[in-house]
Amino acid sequence: MTSRIGFLISHPIQYYAPIFRALAERCDLTVFFAHRQNAEQQARAGYGVAFDWDVDLLSGYESRFLTNVSQSPSTSSFNGCNTPEIAEAIRSGGFDGFVVPGWSLRSYWQAVRASRKAHVPVMVRGDSQLAGQRGGVARLVKQTVFPALLRQFDGCLYVGKRNREYLEHYGTSGDRLFFSPHCVDNDAFAAASAVARQEGAAAGSRRVLFVGRLVDDKRPMDLVQAAVRLAAAGKDVELVIAGAGPLQGDLAEAARAGGVDVRFLGFVNQSKLPAVYAAADVVVLPSMARETWGLVVNEAMACGVPAVVSDAVGCGPDLIQPRATGAVAPLGDVAALAAAIDGVLAFDARTTRPRLAELMQIYSPERAAEGVLEAAAALAARNRIK
Repeated sequence: MTSRIGFLISHPIQYYAPIFRALAERCDLTVFFAHRQNAEQQARAGYGVAFDWDVDLLSGYESRFLTNVSQSPSTSSFNGCNTPEIAEAIRSGGFDGFVVPGWSLRSYWQAVRASRKAHVPVMVRGDSQLAGQRGGVARLVKQTVFPALLRQFDGCLYVGKRNREYLEHYGTSGDRLFFSPHCVDNDAFAAASAVARQEGAAAGSRRVLFVGRLVDDKRPMDLVQAAVRLAAAGKDVELVIAGAGPLQGDLAEAARAGGVDVRFLGFVNQSKLPAVYAAADVVVLPSMARETWGLVVNEAMACGVPAVVSDAVGCGPDLIQPRATGAVAPLGDVAALAAAIDGVLAFDARTTRPRLAELMQIYSPERAAEGVLEAAAALAARNRIK
């Protein structure tokens, strides 16, 4: 018998569409969106420029936009998504399981309450990690509140090792934990990057890539300073930065002063990213712990490119295999970051790319979808026993 799964997210998101398509191949899926995000709201969300995604985010699965009755519709505040009609959709939907991606929006709690009332197993899939959490009173409040909050979910879908540690820290038992890994559309990135690699000319210098918003939390200045060290040591490296943000001027000046060849690509939309990755030798993500995962690393690895990340980046324990798929450097340690980049630039692509492809078979939309269905089946079975 085919499972019927419901999934509510704030708005169409490029990283979720591949999971929805994989789920739709395996079950009867309906995705609900709480908000219609416009180009200006994308800019306010931190991308630095107004834009619309240039890839199809809605085909391949059944979806429905809910009516957002919020007085100030947005995805950036708790009350920005208020969709009371989700209750009726769940009550009459005949779902075997329902998923929300967190607890930061009113809409998500409306779905949780409706699922519990309808005796539908409800699951949460997030990516929080313990590293970098605030101390003092805020931490004490979390220790008191979060265990009770997480008990509102029948199951928790964890995306990686640090996310599992987070859930366990707040009292989630192992029988409520199910692996549904963070992922991107590996096949699309691999195919497009292979074409771009065949068509592109080989670069003379080794190309070091940063992809992301140019903001303090991402610490792009650490990368520029590391590149300055490499240049001073006689390493022939070119720095490429794909992203927009307020730090661009400072980064350009630091690179110029340090004698580093740098190219700023500005914001690069999804369809153009594979070619950017294909032209790189390593991608670097030196972010702080607010980088609870770092899906640009998945994108790069799907394109056959290894990565260097700070030890605060959430995906490190899952995706970085030293001397095989990349390297980890201590947060803020520019000398160590430079050494890590230098080491990864010495990798042999003929052995690195097969290792990356093998790893991406685990961190894939297919495995993420299977995790959702495994959780729904296990939770439904427990409900029947009760």
